[in-house]
Amino acid sequence: MSVEEFELADLRRVIRAAAGEVEGLDGDIIDTPFEELGYESLALLETAGRIEREYGVKLEDSVLIDASTPRALLEVVNQQLATEPSL
Repeated sequence: MSVEEFELADLRRVIRAAAGEVEGLDGDIIDTPFEELGYESLALLETAGRIEREYGVKLEDSVLIDASTPRALLEVVNQQLATEPSL
């Protein structure tokens, strides 16, 4: 899949598919920690796996520790999309 940018709408879709719906996911969540949104480490691991498969990027395990908000995860994924050839 050739994608120029991974956007918040993409993240919402992937996280819902990976970990289910939580109230408030459609609001202004860009800087809200995933933990406050109700997504714990297992949900984020599943989300990262889906992003890797769907977008052809490799996300290091440390990404999930460091990227504690949607904005941070979007930045990491977009950096990978810009630098990595598709898997």
